[in-house]
Amino acid sequence: MANERQSAFDAIVGAARREAETGPPPVHLWNPPFCGDLDMRIAADGTWYYLKTPIGRPALVKLFASVLKREGDKYFLVTPVEKCGITVDDAPFLAVELQREQGARGQVLNFRTNVDDWIRCDAAHPLRFEPEPHSGGLKPYLHVRRDLWAKVTRALFYDLVQLGEERDIDGRRMFGVASDGAFFAMAPADSLRDLT
Repeated sequence: MANERQSAFDAIVGAARREAETGPPPVHLWNPPFCGDLDMRIAADGTWYYLKTPIGRPALVKLFASVLKREGDKYFLVTPVEKCGITVDDAPFLAVELQREQGARGQVLNFRTNVDDWIRCDAAHPLRFEPEPHSGGLKPYLHVRRDLWAKVTRALFYDLVQLGEERDIDGRRMFGVASDGAFFAMAPADSLRDLT
């Protein structure tokens, strides 16, 4: 069984390397048979683990990230010929850097993920804000691609709050942040005290 898992791991590495040579792999087009679960986990802090050991090579993490696919609540590493399940504690990526610019439709927010992808926040790559059950605050997420999300770090969340504004949305005053002509509501304006 361990040899089969290692074989699947090696096959995914090889296939991902081959696919990466020609650009981003077309993961959304692949629907290979399920080959079982790998002992691989993406922790809430963005660290990737294999056999409970952190993967210390950023290039390998980027390679795996390029062949990551989500189906429902499950995550897989896929190649054209196989699909292996992995565990994701929260979100598969972290948004770790924010650059702000002015565009034709106003403020544009660009985020860098922990695997060095730059994502322009817009209607196709929205921000969402979920209640934090323990603290009463919010957990922000950015859509990266095909139902894969990046959790926005706490430091960047405070930056978003600083850039925030109030708008009337469906007859209710909401606090949120705008990017590339889209507005992403965080919370009712009268509950701002709960954001931090």
